[in-house]
Amino acid sequence: MNAPNTARKLIKPFYFNTSEHLLRIGRERACTLNELLHALQVCPEDSIFQHTYSTLQEHHFIRQGFSNDFAHWSLSSCHEPILAEQLASVDVREYTSISGLRQHMIELVRDFLAAHPRSADRSATEPFYFCAADLVVLPTPFVTNNIESFLEGLRKVTLHSIHHHFIEARLRLRLMTNDFSEWLKEEAGLEQTAAAIDRIDIYTNTMEGVRRQIARIVEQSLN
Repeated sequence: MNAPNTARKLIKPFYFNTSEHLLRIGRERACTLNELLHALQVCPEDSIFQHTYSTLQEHHFIRQGFSNDFAHWSLSSCHEPILAEQLASVDVREYTSISGLRQHMIELVRDFLAAHPRSADRSATEPFYFCAADLVVLPTPFVTNNIESFLEGLRKVTLHSIHHHFIEARLRLRLMTNDFSEWLKEEAGLEQTAAAIDRIDIYTNTMEGVRRQIARIVEQSLN
């Protein structure tokens, strides 16, 4: 990987921000898979976000398991492991809009019910309550204009900040990337480093593991 002058001041600083989610219960709920399908079609986008993107933050300490709440409910309350595995296989990194992610979820449930019609109206052991959250972006004390201070900030910010810049950023940027990679590529000229960070698997790592991998990749670019 290319090695820049680590102390060189870059034109555009990187501001480490974080975000908090103020959770609220929505109007939609599902007691059957048919009701889940309908709710997926009509619920607000921030509900889809809450039960997919936000799940990765809430369960950041889990290395393996279901990647979203829809998959978890399909197994734990509906006892449908096939559907649960299909929903769990959805990778949020492939989407730059909630509408595309929603449509994929709808298609998975619809196709499953077409193949397993008896499962459509079977009552779940627990209802699925659709929730949503109001996003509040907050600044942190960490601002960087060179690679050395970027690494320092990366190691000190909270895991909420890592999630904000590494996962939520894809929707904000509407790009298949994240804030860290975007800044390292555009401001520091580290294209290979940026690409390597983009390839980090968020489903087999905790958020702390993601932080460490990002730091390791950036450090390697300096050698």
